[in-house]
Amino acid sequence: MQWDDARIFLAVAREGSFSSAAKRLGVQHSTVSRRIRALENKLAAPLVERKASGYVLTEAGEELKQSACRIENELLSFEGAVGGQTDEVAGELRVTAIANMASSVLMPYFARFSAAHPKIELSVQVTNNSVRLSEREADIAIRQTNKPQDTLIGTRLTTIASAVYGSRDYCAAVKSGQAAEKWIGVDCCENHRNWTRQAWPQAEHEFYVDETSLTLAALKEGLGVGFLPCFLGDSDPGLARFHEPEKQHELGLWLLYHRDLRNIKRVALFREHMQREIKQAAALFEGAMPISHPAGQLA
Repeated sequence: MQWDDARIFLAVAREGSFSSAAKRLGVQHSTVSRRIRALENKLAAPLVERKASGYVLTEAGEELKQSACRIENELLSFEGAVGGQTDEVAGELRVTAIANMASSVLMPYFARFSAAHPKIELSVQVTNNSVRLSEREADIAIRQTNKPQDTLIGTRLTTIASAVYGSRDYCAAVKSGQAAEKWIGVDCCENHRNWTRQAWPQAEHEFYVDETSLTLAALKEGLGVGFLPCFLGDSDPGLARFHEPEKQHELGLWLLYHRDLRNIKRVALFREHMQREIKQAAALFEGAMPISHPAGQLA
């Protein structure tokens, strides 16, 4: 067997379908299907079976999955062990971050890192879901959480504060009694969903969104008020704070990676770079605004 065959099979075993495995590996669906069938012929044993619920592993497939996972772990451990033995800082670095951060406040930091280290191929991936760092779906994950996984090494970069925002005109109209208070229904994440339910227990909404960028756009249109991270809300001159940040709505911003990567120099360089960048902008993330800021005058 070739490791590349086992790697493709492992992607199918983890994703549960040829199409998802192909997307994860960056290849065509037909390539995955052809390679799996060829592997089954080589081993003279079926590895996957297609059922109504999707693909399931056969007994031989389960055994191969366990063997492939052990091989993968050995390779990752070896890479981590030798990663700090060379002065050459090059190679691919895959970073995943949630959409509302990657496309806004973090992008300048990524750009400056890439300019400072042109031999490192920085690949930024956007996902709001959990990422399997132990399976090398990415090298580094930047996440907002107060409970990082115990199996990962983490660096807490800063605290993310959130506040309730609305358009400047709408906030002023509500506070003067010229408009009724309305809340936008959000389903972008568990935190914002729960916070909204607590702040507006009647759970009546005229407008719903399922992504933070949509919340931002809806707020600017005067459709109501809602929670936003302060790094987004305070950066938009069209928005005002309707309620100030509260301690209970704070989340840690973590840079997470697998312990096998702790000696990889490009990982260490990226971690140190992000620590410096975010430290300089701590007030933005923590929601510390000057009293003279126009948005603060409405709160």
